Amino acid sequence: MPHHITKDGEGLPVPNRIVAKPVRRTGQIIAAIIVALLAAMVIKGLITNPRFEWNIVWKYLFNERVLEGVGYTLILTVLSMVVAIILAVILAVMRKSVNPVLRGVSWFFIWFFRGTPVYTQLVFWGLFAVLIPKLSLGIPFTNIEFWSVDSNTIITAFNAAWIGLALNEAAYLSEIVRAGLEAVDPGQEEAAKALGMKRTQIMRRVILPQAMRIIVPPTGNETIGMLKTTSLVLAVPFTLDLQFATNAIANRIYKPIPLLIVAALWYLLITSIMMVIQSKIEKHFGKGYEARPVGSKVKTPLPGKVDGELKDDVAKTNEAMFAGLNA
Repeated sequence: MPHHITKDGEGLPVPNRIVAKPVRRTGQIIAAIIVALLAAMVIKGLITNPRFEWNIVWKYLFNERVLEGVGYTLILTVLSMVVAIILAVILAVMRKSVNPVLRGVSWFFIWFFRGTPVYTQLVFWGLFAVLIPKLSLGIPFTNIEFWSVDSNTIITAFNAAWIGLALNEAAYLSEIVRAGLEAVDPGQEEAAKALGMKRTQIMRRVILPQAMRIIVPPTGNETIGMLKTTSLVLAVPFTLDLQFATNAIANRIYKPIPLLIVAALWYLLITSIMMVIQSKIEKHFGKGYEARPVGSKVKTPLPGKVDGELKDDVAKTNEAMFAGLNA
């Protein structure tokens, strides 16, 4: 009986080579079938259950009041996150400052806004005009005023909503930014100082661009979280966001479940778009850091390859790498 003969990558025969059989993955197949059946049951229940009242969902999905709520929710999310990111960078830089006053103020801000619930903070911002009826500018600790205005004209419900959300979010983002800044190799800053760059230039041109790779992913998650946190602005009270709009319609027609589904569908749609944008931004700031998979098949020969050699040979890939390092 002839032996089974196989050939290597160079086409040379290799007698008596063991031909491995693929491992049977029975458990994974059974688990996949069970999960697929459960998913099918859930989908069937969602579609066929008359209590979900999908006809009402489709009727109010593009309702004028709902679309207005979507717009205000997006505005609150974007505005709050932009302000929060700016404040977070300032707070993170203050935490790294050599000045103890700046470090203390930054620490107190983070401690206070992380230590109290966002709902409670929004309630206080809604009562801002009660606590401080007038905003004025003048000489401190005297009665001399150059300018004053009624608080209600500036701290409206909308302004109170995004200010409260932004301040709370800045406390969390500042720790993310600080972690990203500290992840940058200290040698980068030392090299920049040796070139005569100022501290602001070093932070803006050297440290921050490298820290963005670490800062962007959790910041994207915080942005998605902010989108859903806007549903708490009722505490101000601000009554034009998506959640309040759907609740108002539900209370009017006595159909809470369909309108909750309407809000959920819009939140899911916006979140999905944000996830795609986050992925694109992460890839942009991850350029130069993505490791090339060793041994992966490519269309063109890797460095160090000659005709007849495998294009995915790990040894040759490493050989080319070490040759480059030695050069």
